[in-house]
Amino acid sequence: MPLARAGRPRLHDQRRPGTTARDEILDAAAELFTTLGYSATSTRTIAESVGIRQASLYHYFDTKSDILCALLSQTVTPTLSFIDSLRGATPEPTAVEHLHALAVFDGDQLLSGRWNLGALYLLPELRDAALEPFWSERERLRVHYLTLGRTIVAETGVHEAAAELPFRLVEALVNIRSLPAGPAPADLPVHVADACLRVLGVADNPILAVHMHTTDETGRYSPAG
Repeated sequence: MPLARAGRPRLHDQRRPGTTARDEILDAAAELFTTLGYSATSTRTIAESVGIRQASLYHYFDTKSDILCALLSQTVTPTLSFIDSLRGATPEPTAVEHLHALAVFDGDQLLSGRWNLGALYLLPELRDAALEPFWSERERLRVHYLTLGRTIVAETGVHEAAAELPFRLVEALVNIRSLPAGPAPADLPVHVADACLRVLGVADNPILAVHMHTTDETGRYSPAG
């Protein structure tokens, strides 16, 4: 029977939510990056916030950029997975239903996390080559929004340039979350999703119909396989 591998000792009891040390490191980094700033946060500070040695942090991440990339990916990878579930839904949603469901889910992701990770989009350090995996994922998401938007405006007759707007409207929730007025209302992503359809020329009746086809009263769509 193989010997169990000894874990890396903590300096203190667990301080952060998460089932693994990696989760705890990401939670600490998310708080520090969004409050102190990326440049002002060292890996030593992150490790101390978790209660582990700095050397132990490098067991999970090679660089501070790797931590940032992992955090940024959390803002897009769940939504990309949701797109796959929409594509596999039976019956398959229309472009209008798909875009509305996507905008609601994406908006929920940006508003409901423990830390406002979307605020990291504004960091000047985001042009670092090490963050290319995040930018590739974000571009996939943007293009998907754009494709849906073009499909819809081809039917409504609105100018094709409007197809770029839904992605921008949803990402505006990042700035709304940063306002000092307190938490954004829970139904805000649904209102933003409605706005995404309106800027593409979708009338109110089809928007109401989309709400009627959701699985609950919140306006959120849950695709059935």
